[in-house]
Amino acid sequence: MFKNQTPRQLSLYIAILSSAAIALLTLSLKVVGLLRILWSEMALLFVVASLVAFIVNYYLIRYYIFRRIKLIYKIIHRRKFPPEFRADNLDMSKNILFDLEKEVDEWAEQNSREMEEMERLAAYRRRFIGDVSHELKTPIFNIQGFVHTLLDGALNDPEVNVQYLKRAARNIDRLQTIVEDLETINKLESGHMVLELQEFDIHGLADEVYADLEMRARERNIRLSFKEGAAQHFHVRADKEGIRQVLINLVHNSIKYGIEGGVTKISFYDLESYVLVEVSDSGIGISEEHLKHVFDRFYRVDKSRSRDAGGTGLGLSIVKHIIEAHKQTVNVRSTQGQGSTFGFTLEKV
Repeated sequence: MFKNQTPRQLSLYIAILSSAAIALLTLSLKVVGLLRILWSEMALLFVVASLVAFIVNYYLIRYYIFRRIKLIYKIIHRRKFPPEFRADNLDMSKNILFDLEKEVDEWAEQNSREMEEMERLAAYRRRFIGDVSHELKTPIFNIQGFVHTLLDGALNDPEVNVQYLKRAARNIDRLQTIVEDLETINKLESGHMVLELQEFDIHGLADEVYADLEMRARERNIRLSFKEGAAQHFHVRADKEGIRQVLINLVHNSIKYGIEGGVTKISFYDLESYVLVEVSDSGIGISEEHLKHVFDRFYRVDKSRSRDAGGTGLGLSIVKHIIEAHKQTVNVRSTQGQGSTFGFTLEKV
């Protein structure tokens, strides 16, 4: 009966019950002769008792509810209330407690989401710090070994001194690449990297990327080509150097993970307002369990092969950040043993 009632209704019910109890007691005393009172006086007593009980309960409930609501709102909103937030402002005709319960539930749910997000970020931060330490430790350890070996006397050995210096230089280059990639990601995530949007031919840019990586492809006997029917030249609006880096990273990965004698293909698809660019290879492919992680920082499907090829594990993460900075999407699909296809969209002019 009293479930989901407004304070006004609750006050009325309590007043009626109180008056009924007083009337019943008065009637009992009158019947046994202990109380001599007229029926008209008894009716008046009932009305007065009801009115007094309603007023008393109404204001008791108002201030009782107000104190509890004020305390709860201070907790969930973490703030002091202005002077105008008084008990007089409570609308007693509304189901205040139900509204408060709903707001507390929403606050608890929001707090739960915030806690989960904080835990996720904390875990990500711990993993990221561990990944960075691991990536930096390998080249630093190698450089340290080569330098100390040279200082211990190998510097005067013509058979190893130049060889060790070249190996140390390669590891220094790798350190520099890791730092530059981390700096790029940091700029993209913090919004400090401003996109210089311009109109350009995406097919022409792909030709330039192929020319830059032709020597690398030839070393692994991989043919760089365009998909049949992809000769059309689309003009897009984007940051040309950013998209150049995206294509270089994707094509370089296709060469690195492609099988010798294989093919890397770039395709273009007209999607009305957008152009879909896809880079495909005929390589080893990526298993389903790894697909959802390929854009994560430092994530490698084949760790040993990536390090042998000099990868930092940040290339695809940079690709994702650059494309998302353009407010576009990037995706991947792959079949083990058949190859992988990375695609992204750009705004068409």
